[in-house]
Amino acid sequence: MAEGIQWRIRRRRVFSERKDILNMYNDAELVKRYRLDRTGILLVTDFVRDAITPPTGRNRAIPAELKVITTPRYLATGKMQLCNGDDIGMTQQAASKMITQTLDALVTPPAAFISRFVKFPRMQDEIRERKAEFREIANFPEVVGAIDGTHIRIVAPREYEAEYINRKNYHSINVQVVFDARYRILDVVAKWPGSVHDSRMWNECGLKEGFENGTIPRNCHLIGDSGYPSQPWLLTPYLQPRTEIQEAYNRAHKRTRCVVERGIGQLKRRFHVLHGEVRVSPAKTSQIVMVCAALHNLCKERNLDLPDEPDIDQQQLEDRPEEPNHIQPFVPDGVQGGILYRDNFATLHFQPEQ
Repeated sequence: MAEGIQWRIRRRRVFSERKDILNMYNDAELVKRYRLDRTGILLVTDFVRDAITPPTGRNRAIPAELKVITTPRYLATGKMQLCNGDDIGMTQQAASKMITQTLDALVTPPAAFISRFVKFPRMQDEIRERKAEFREIANFPEVVGAIDGTHIRIVAPREYEAEYINRKNYHSINVQVVFDARYRILDVVAKWPGSVHDSRMWNECGLKEGFENGTIPRNCHLIGDSGYPSQPWLLTPYLQPRTEIQEAYNRAHKRTRCVVERGIGQLKRRFHVLHGEVRVSPAKTSQIVMVCAALHNLCKERNLDLPDEPDIDQQQLEDRPEEPNHIQPFVPDGVQGGILYRDNFATLHFQPEQ
């Protein structure tokens, strides 16, 4: 009988030794690996501590700080989650679960993390400061933000796959972003498939609604490329300037608009996950973009350095010819009024010197 009994031997669980990251590295080493210093990591943790702290004090429960640390490591490196788990001493499954939980908590409104660090100025003193910063670049007046779109490559999704193929024939999320003159993100929209044109994203975003309904004060302008419709609050370049005034306007416009291209470059340098193919669902990719935007501004607020990599050359951006967008943008009602507004704006502010 004893021979017929098969004893099931329970395998003993082996726990990897978790690393005490906050005490292992100084601030410079933390920024290099996680893009945040100790104070920044603890600040982010405080936003989501209640949401990600285990409800019980069970053995080997993962503390909130370690969950938060795992997320910027993934965003900073773009490495597979197995590698991130190895970095801090846990399994791939545990690292993946922690990243998902932390991302969910950071983008959920009760945490208020995104709205704390990504917000468009509405107070007059903030607006005056943004305008002054932009005017220092090329003497282009009344601008509070520069707008553009950027594509984040993703793995082919299971649903609506064709909608995510952009004009360069790869799958992506099209992200609309607005930067100020100090490369801080004022607004970001990260929910549209890659096939959607920039102008449609603009015409259906909350920021445009703010300009239309007056919650954003008058005499505030964004500056964008020719893919956007010309509107009284969105100044675009002349594709075929015919006068000295229009040429002067275009020169200042191009130099000023370079801010958004450099800003996107800085964002992707800081968070390498945005460089390559993000191998998660479109919804989770959107979360990643939003969290990267907020963390980027937190880094700016704390004066934390970018990775030591070549920056986008300002002169190269300015020397590029103005190229009309080969896809016709959606033209909203009243665009003619925007063109007339631009003509009046250029005449008022870019008269040739006598």
